[in-house]
Amino acid sequence: MYNLTLNSSQVCDTSASYCKPGVLLPVWNPQEDVFIGDTIARACVYVLGLAYMFLGVSIIADRFMAAIEVITSQEREIKVTDSEGNKQTVMVRYWNETVSNLTLMALGSSAPEILLSIIEIFGNKFEAGDLGPNTIVGSAAFNLFVIIGYCISVVPNGEIRRIKHLRVFFVTATWSIFAYIWLYIIIAVISPNYVDVWEATLTFLFFPITVLTAYIVDKKIFIGSFLQRRIKSTKVVRDEEAQNAEPLKAVENMEAIDAANPEIKNFEEHRKEYINILKEMRQKHPDIGVDELQKLAEVEILKRGPKSRAYYRIQATRKLIGGTSNVRKKLEVKDRLANSKSKSNLESLIDNEANTVTSVFFEPAHYTCFESVGSIELYVTRQGGDLNNTILVDYKTENGSAEANSDYEYTEGTLIFYPNETRKHFVVKIIDDDVYEEDEHFYVRLSNARYQQNELVDTDTLLVTNPDLATVMILDDDHGGVFMFTEAKMEIIENVGVLRVKVIRTSGARGKVKVPYKTIDGSAAGGRDFEKKNDVLTFYNNEVEKYIEIDIVDDEDYQKNENFFIRLSDPIPEMEEASHNEAGRPRLGDQNKIEIQIKESKVIKGIVDKLLTKSNAAVLVGTSSWREQFIEAFQVNADDDDDDDDNDDANGNEEDNDGEKSDENQADKEESEPKRPSLSDYLIHFVSLFWKVLFAFVPPTEIWGGWACFVVSIIIIGILTAVIGDLASHFGCTVGLKDSVTAISFVALGTSLPDTFASKVAAIQDRYADSSVGNVTGSNAVNVFLGIGLAWMCASIYHYFNGTRFVVIPGSLAFSVTMFCSFAFIAISIMMFRRSKFIGGELGGPASWRYFSSFVFICLWLAYVILSSLDSYCVFDFFKF
Repeated sequence: MYNLTLNSSQVCDTSASYCKPGVLLPVWNPQEDVFIGDTIARACVYVLGLAYMFLGVSIIADRFMAAIEVITSQEREIKVTDSEGNKQTVMVRYWNETVSNLTLMALGSSAPEILLSIIEIFGNKFEAGDLGPNTIVGSAAFNLFVIIGYCISVVPNGEIRRIKHLRVFFVTATWSIFAYIWLYIIIAVISPNYVDVWEATLTFLFFPITVLTAYIVDKKIFIGSFLQRRIKSTKVVRDEEAQNAEPLKAVENMEAIDAANPEIKNFEEHRKEYINILKEMRQKHPDIGVDELQKLAEVEILKRGPKSRAYYRIQATRKLIGGTSNVRKKLEVKDRLANSKSKSNLESLIDNEANTVTSVFFEPAHYTCFESVGSIELYVTRQGGDLNNTILVDYKTENGSAEANSDYEYTEGTLIFYPNETRKHFVVKIIDDDVYEEDEHFYVRLSNARYQQNELVDTDTLLVTNPDLATVMILDDDHGGVFMFTEAKMEIIENVGVLRVKVIRTSGARGKVKVPYKTIDGSAAGGRDFEKKNDVLTFYNNEVEKYIEIDIVDDEDYQKNENFFIRLSDPIPEMEEASHNEAGRPRLGDQNKIEIQIKESKVIKGIVDKLLTKSNAAVLVGTSSWREQFIEAFQVNADDDDDDDDNDDANGNEEDNDGEKSDENQADKEESEPKRPSLSDYLIHFVSLFWKVLFAFVPPTEIWGGWACFVVSIIIIGILTAVIGDLASHFGCTVGLKDSVTAISFVALGTSLPDTFASKVAAIQDRYADSSVGNVTGSNAVNVFLGIGLAWMCASIYHYFNGTRFVVIPGSLAFSVTMFCSFAFIAISIMMFRRSKFIGGELGGPASWRYFSSFVFICLWLAYVILSSLDSYCVFDFFKF
């Protein structure tokens, strides 16, 4: 059935092949009798072309990763029940973090390598090539050895980074090594020189199996109870997440929460962190308002919060090409766009009306005085409209419990507001007597607002508005007073600091009176939730109100509902008149006990709830319109290290007070004086301007939830990758390099450089090593199973239906895979050794160990490249079949 004849003699060829037409680019003829100068010129053109194409791929990968970040950041509301039976609504992502890292994130970071392998198969008419598979293996070596080695040394001095999700790392590391062992087995052991349909299909199926096993380990499905028993018996901490987890107050058993309701655990951890950030911002900026506090907290949360691999990749690319990576600037742009859409037509009508209508009203509308005061002034305000007009408004008194000419003098008249006058007053006389009586009140009403000219009344432009009725309370000062609280129940927030409860003195204010009071425990306990007190309030002659002050303890309870009470005791007079006049003695009123309800801070709670829904890093990398994309494309931004500068705070580094003040002043100075682009910023901008403008046509990430941007971006990446493959192949044949050598060196280096910068940013900014190290192993496994597996599956199926077999000569690929697997064992062993207490973490640590480890990793990569290249030129005979 099959044609089993191989066209090659299976003898190692030391020479490079002639240049062949590529998928998109033709051959640069002539190829024979070319002068050395022409060869050098062609090589330079190919190198510059490769560099420019790598730049283009990096920029479109920025859009691609932004789409992935938006897609994987989509959230939904779920109802969960905590250990106390309380139902909560929490926001959770549709995408599991591990699944997104091994699927879309891995595809985003490795798209050029994966697409290069697939395009090469189709471009070679379903025949195997050296460029695609060797690029994948070379990229894996660069990722594991160079990127990790570099990240070990860039961590700030005195700091370490540990892998948080260690279980997932072990799974992906195992799969990454197995992937290359399996690659060697199918090309050199099971069916040498051939790859059958079942082998290629199984290779591709290992991709979803890898994702599934990592998800099972991450969610502790099936094995959770077994691991828990093993850990308890051996007293070994599973991973950094379990080691650093803080117990929730509502539940004593943290493992029970983690296993039963991880959503509550993550939600509560984020909420507590946000509350702490709000308190920190309030301490740094005690005088700012709530809105500004929320903005500062949002910026700080986005800086400190966990970031995805996509976020760091985008930040690295934007810094490289002069794009903005400043969190505050991005949020300001988002706020401006949101505010420009928020003002409705109704608000515009209200604003217009406020500018055309003049309103006249009392301000204030409530007045209190003693009957011995003599007279009281009442104030009227004019607001809005044309202030150049002279207007008139009438006023007159009306009886309440106080009667005219007995308790006050009846008063009526007209106020005149001359041009540009906005506030006037008039006087009402109060009548004093020596007869004790209850507190009384009367009213004053405004009416008949009109223009002075012709006494014109125009209700369209001049109105008496609420409050048009003022209330005047007359306090009798012939009695010692009745003491009481103003209300029976009072709600406060736990972060109020000092509680002030008003005690009022009515029906008189004569003499000095002491009023004992004490606190009474309820569900809140004195000394624990509030300051326990048993004290006395002293009212002096004519004093009508005093405040009881009690310190409230803020224990950061997000959903607090506790209470206590304050009770007044019989007042003690210190006046001679009281002893002679029993009717005038001070006494308690009916409201002599008040309940204090301690609640969580509604303002802070509201801010925290908003931050829980808004603190999504997708807002920093996504775009909302083509207009925004074109503006960003033409803007030249300085290399702003705003995020890096604030990283020390995020990692908990503490400095002395002088240092903090200096840093804050410096930060304020930088904020007020934005950093200007340098010459290099302008140069990089103009070099990349073509790509920036071209890719601004890609759909914004807000369209279809990011999927439109995802599809268009991956098509563009595929086209650019095809050009890169052709340029790399033509460069190799021009200078005499084999495709396998070009792949593991130049192409692997070019496709992996953006990941290098992304890992560097992640190693510096993130508190854990997962984003900089953990994703390397996952990407390496996905590259083989998806990049090689899918390409070879299509090719083997094609050959199967054409009665042939898919030929893959092991040659240099088998040797390259063997070297990589051997060195990978060494690298992972070094990482596990570094995790021990001797060093403390996979990244960073003591300077000597840090640089020694980096040196070893770089040497492993150099050894891999040199040995694989020598094998391609037949120096070794291990894998020549």
